[in-house]
Amino acid sequence: MAGRSLIAIVTPAFGSRESVEALKREAADGGDAEVRLVAPAVEINPLHHTLGDIDHPRVEAQQRLDEALAAAKAGGVEIAKAEVGDPDPVQAAQDALLEKPADEILIFAHADDSKDWYEGGLWKHAEDSLEPPLKLVVVDGGPDSKEHVVDTETSTRGLSNADAGHEVGSAYLPGLTRGDLAGMTFGIVGTIIVVVLAAVAAAGGAATGWRAVAIGIAIAVALVNMADVVGTLLMESVRYRGGFAKFFRDISLIATPVAIVVNLLIVLLA
Repeated sequence: MAGRSLIAIVTPAFGSRESVEALKREAADGGDAEVRLVAPAVEINPLHHTLGDIDHPRVEAQQRLDEALAAAKAGGVEIAKAEVGDPDPVQAAQDALLEKPADEILIFAHADDSKDWYEGGLWKHAEDSLEPPLKLVVVDGGPDSKEHVVDTETSTRGLSNADAGHEVGSAYLPGLTRGDLAGMTFGIVGTIIVVVLAAVAAAGGAATGWRAVAIGIAIAVALVNMADVVGTLLMESVRYRGGFAKFFRDISLIATPVAIVVNLLIVLLA
């Protein structure tokens, strides 16, 4: 039987004796687990970003990861792998899961940051996006080894999938929500309209000037919506509903109506 696998999302909250003990208990629960540490590349000091130092978040995260790795090893926790991840802790966990599945995800957060998890919707987002059971370990205290674990929150195995009741049942498609299906349909129909408008604009003349612009817009919006359809199907097939999925959908919903309006104006005015 294969051993358990555990992903620990380590933030500045990890490193105190109690936080290391919490990780050690989870790793030992049900047999020694393979532990992977992931440090989200969050910008701790926004001044660096303002000054244009875009690499600094990863440098800071690597330093935190080195400190977390040292603290874990000093506490007797064997670490299989340690890496810097996406600035979004949920996305960082998703990326780690795509690399290799895990039986549990452990997230460390300061008490000051717990509002983001509970009131800001991060915890709900994690439940909706991540399949393994989750445990949020809340740490409070000063920036030293006297920090204490003051709270924990757990979820059961499986995606919360708040969209389950809104998914379109089909044996041939992944679990698309009605919103996904409506968005893809809008994109396809919108692309057809844009292409027809481009054809009308280019009729009876050389493909130059505004006619060329209309054709270029039609090609661009077709590519955008093709990426949206293909990306949505692929991402839904692995139950991914994170940042990239929303990015494709948002670009499609913005670009398609704009393209329709622009090509219509070219037909009417050019």
